[in-house]
Amino acid sequence: MIKFEHVTKTYRTNVGLDDVSVNIEKGDFVFLIGPSGAGKSTFIKLILKEIDADEGSIVVDGKEVTSMSNREVPELRRKVGTVFQDFRLLPKKTVFENIAFAMEVLHKSKKQIRKQVPQILSLVGITDKAHKYPDELSAGEQQRVAIARAIINNPIVLIADEPTGNLDPDTAAGIMDLLEQINMRGTTIVMVTHAKDIVDRMKKRVISIEKGKIVSDREGIYDFKGEVAELE
Repeated sequence: MIKFEHVTKTYRTNVGLDDVSVNIEKGDFVFLIGPSGAGKSTFIKLILKEIDADEGSIVVDGKEVTSMSNREVPELRRKVGTVFQDFRLLPKKTVFENIAFAMEVLHKSKKQIRKQVPQILSLVGITDKAHKYPDELSAGEQQRVAIARAIINNPIVLIADEPTGNLDPDTAAGIMDLLEQINMRGTTIVMVTHAKDIVDRMKKRVISIEKGKIVSDREGIYDFKGEVAELE
């Protein structure tokens, strides 16, 4: 699904990733952890081809990303949904319109939009918010809209970049339950987080990055030192 082979990316004197090799299989739920500046954002940007690797190979869904032409990039990004800490909703559009917009840019028909948006609203648990605007929603509801928008076009991968960073613990737990439900439907999830409690509770695969290198990759729990302890 996502395969990095000896990938290196540097920014002048700073190292983004240093000879990173990792394989994320279809249907995986992976936490990407590490201190600020460790290389997590670089990892995500390389998947989306927002930046290019200096060395190595990156394959997403069987397609080599590093040699991909600009014309092929939109197709890649249609396969990868993204969710961010700050939601990034369109403030002058309703919940329904925010989600529909992601379909409109792909020239989906009005009939498809009328059918699919209510289904996604039901999946993320905000059917009754369809005609509300973002500023009328709680932070948790806004994140549910963002997730709905990210998955409306059935991406094969969902990248969640600190999706619970602005949420209280109970709301964050609800968002994680939703992400697990989406994962169980077959979507591969890569989630960047610093939330130790979430990683401990979910008990998924954890990839730990420090100074551009993968220092651990296994099923485990995230301790306060930023290390991963193996489960019993």
